[in-house]
Amino acid sequence: MTFKDFSEHEQAVQLLQRSLERGRLAHAYLLTGDESAVLESVARTLAKTLNCLDPVRAGQGSAAVDACDACLNCRKIENENHADVHWVRPESKSRVIVVDQMRELMREIQLKPSEAAFKVAIIVAADRLKTEAANAFLKTLEEPPAKSVLILLSTEPQRILETILSRCLRLNFGGQGGGRFDDVTLRWLNEFGETAAGEQRSLLGRYRLMDVVGKRLSEIRAQVETEMKARSPLERYDDVEKDLREKWEDELTAAVESEYRRQRAELMLAMQWWFRDVWLQSSRAGEGLLNFPGQTASQKLGGRLPARQSLANLEVLEQTQRLLHTNVQEALAIEVAMLKLNL
Repeated sequence: MTFKDFSEHEQAVQLLQRSLERGRLAHAYLLTGDESAVLESVARTLAKTLNCLDPVRAGQGSAAVDACDACLNCRKIENENHADVHWVRPESKSRVIVVDQMRELMREIQLKPSEAAFKVAIIVAADRLKTEAANAFLKTLEEPPAKSVLILLSTEPQRILETILSRCLRLNFGGQGGGRFDDVTLRWLNEFGETAAGEQRSLLGRYRLMDVVGKRLSEIRAQVETEMKARSPLERYDDVEKDLREKWEDELTAAVESEYRRQRAELMLAMQWWFRDVWLQSSRAGEGLLNFPGQTASQKLGGRLPARQSLANLEVLEQTQRLLHTNVQEALAIEVAMLKLNL
């Protein structure tokens, strides 16, 4: 991919390209957004542009502003096997980035580039940096070596230490408003809403609602596993050393879990916004404030619930989101939430 492929994020891309054109590249970037795959693609494209052998330039003799995506360096960076571009991802068991990983990265970054113009370090899910790892990284972040660029990626930047945030130039590649949900999620939300708005007084009815949520979560996990596996170097290289294969397997497991949790949070957010519509309907706030005005199920449920019960539903879902950020058992947290909802 090249920068021209990110048409949905034109403003953030233009800021990056302007910095490249003027020779004012920051030493550390924090790229934030809704999708980790998009953030990784942007980071990869920036690494390509910095090291491209035949880059796109703003004018004759001027600085590179995009990659050719075809030269040897671009192909190596795309396949994540370039000697001067280093990736760090959370480990599988704890889903955190530990201090040993950061020390190894800092050792690599201190070395001069061996094949390209810039050393690039890309830290995926920087919000998963353990405190010790983050503190160890601070000195390098404050005084990075020449010809090096540090790129931190996060879908949850609010979890990053302030000392890290203050040392990075932040660029947002996230979506805006209710339009962030794709057609699949909106269709599922319609099914969820119709089920929730039906008579759910019996225990069987509540478990029917749980089944709707559980089935969608299973579909999300299966899709994430398929997509992440397809992007893993394990699919491209069969004959690798045991240690490297184990490392790639650990990274794949961690990447699947991280992306699944992000998409699960998106699904829970869609549910929260739907129940916000229920609350607005209960409060008689008017059609203009609804997130999903075309879904009549929220009107049906809002018409029979008092506003205070509708508001309590939002509190239940917020609490569930907080629990899901911990090591709580997912199925239990979802079950408790569905049983607590006022329907």
